[in-house]
Amino acid sequence: MSALAVVETPSGTDAVAEGLLDLLKPAVQQLDLHVHAVRESQVELREHIDNLASELCRINEDQKVALDLDPYVKKLLSARRRVVLVNNILQNAQERLRRLNHNVAKETARRKTMLETAGVFTPIPSK
Repeated sequence: MSALAVVETPSGTDAVAEGLLDLLKPAVQQLDLHVHAVRESQVELREHIDNLASELCRINEDQKVALDLDPYVKKLLSARRRVVLVNNILQNAQERLRRLNHNVAKETARRKTMLETAGVFTPIPSK
């Protein structure tokens, strides 16, 4: 039976943690950008639904022949409510992502400072 010795040193643990933080940060930022783009499209969709609903109401009022457009207007308003609900969910998710991104950046900076003061980590000079 072979045994594998794992030595956990503070610097090794910090290096792993920093590596994980560096790995997660771009993914969180990319996800945040995608959520933001979806939220913008949801707002645009809601505006189009509002315009269409008001246009249908105007057409219904201007028609000399009595067409019952109320069910369609109700369907549009129902769709608008769903869009608003999805937008609220996305907004909450984006806020959580923003906080997570902030915490990742703060933790990365804290660990980098801790490593620099311990003399374990020397930053690579930029070119």
